[in-house]
Amino acid sequence: MRVFVSGASGVLGRRLVGLLAARGHEVRGLARSAEAEERVRRAGGIPVAADLFDKGSLARGAEGCEVLIHAATSIPQKRRPSLADFALNDRIRRDGTRALLECAQIIGARRVVFQSIVWAARPADGAPFDENSPPGPDPVAQSALDGERMIAEAGFSTLRCGWFYGPDASTRGLADALRRRRLRVIGGAAKLSFLHLDDAAAAFALAAEQAGPGLWHVVDDEPASSADFFRALADRIGAPPPRTVPKWLARLGASRMSVDFLCTPMVTTAAKFRRDFRWIAKYPTYREGLDQTAAQWRQEAAQRRP
Repeated sequence: MRVFVSGASGVLGRRLVGLLAARGHEVRGLARSAEAEERVRRAGGIPVAADLFDKGSLARGAEGCEVLIHAATSIPQKRRPSLADFALNDRIRRDGTRALLECAQIIGARRVVFQSIVWAARPADGAPFDENSPPGPDPVAQSALDGERMIAEAGFSTLRCGWFYGPDASTRGLADALRRRRLRVIGGAAKLSFLHLDDAAAAFALAAEQAGPGLWHVVDDEPASSADFFRALADRIGAPPPRTVPKWLARLGASRMSVDFLCTPMVTTAAKFRRDFRWIAKYPTYREGLDQTAAQWRQEAAQRRP
């Protein structure tokens, strides 16, 4: 099977490229720089230079591919991001999705899989939710919902993922902040749904091979608070446990958007995806996932020593 992956050089994309290649598929990965091309090659894919917003460019790069996976994002890394900082990410989810669907029509692809986020349907009151819940009010998630609608109207599939973590994700930045005692637990009790990046890649590989039209949540088996997650991470890297601060104080050093994200429950399950695809998370909770993350960091540190 030939597969085209947008976002192929990112933390999810390069895992997915490697996993699909290991399964015997030919994988073409969208890459827009020499560094990105090398990442795709190292993962076992074929780098393709194309414009994500131009259907003709995409069609030339993805010609002959039966499956298209839209895993590209551009999440701002600023400490206090505003809605304006998500403009490129919104364009990727809206215009990029539209161009990829037009590309699929041109080349006759039989399957398109879109990466979305579970908090697109998180209720304002923090109640548990699932694939049948109505769209949520988070303004950052509206472009994801727009992408989902386009995918559904075209008869393809969407995987909504939980909060990503792993050794090469933003988790490394969290660990650095813990070591410098700059990370605080805000409020502390809201449960969130997490997902190790290796498990996310495995889910997308299954969808690439099997998925029909539909929407699925992909998260681990146990929602956990950011307080539990941060403290567990600190314990595994030998950092001091983070202090807890009230929401009003946290907003002095972080954006309201970030504070609300951590303090509003995000409780959902992957029951439907497990049933439909016989998927089992390799890291069923954040504890096993953080064990792997810290172990990989220790191994990398050991390899750097003279």
